[in-house]
Amino acid sequence: MRRGLRYTIGVTAKKLSKPAWWKNTYFWIAGIMFLLAVLGLILGDRTIRDPGQKREGLLWLLYLGAAAVMLVNGWLSHRQTIQHYNEHIDSTENS
Repeated sequence: MRRGLRYTIGVTAKKLSKPAWWKNTYFWIAGIMFLLAVLGLILGDRTIRDPGQKREGLLWLLYLGAAAVMLVNGWLSHRQTIQHYNEHIDSTENS
């Protein structure tokens, strides 16, 4: 076998599935962080504080901020995935 020559036996090209927002983990993490922030707001910071963590005032605001950051990450990531998907579809249709 020559160098750089590869054989693929029994391998078929898999169709690229359309991106779905709910498959993006950033959105799931943002939702969980938001629920924890609401839980901390309603029941108090001690319900969401880790064992051994020092007491901080308004801990729920940190969780809410983290949820917002994860939501932005998810939006950017999903937008990039859609762009990549559209470019791939366009390139396969043109070839």
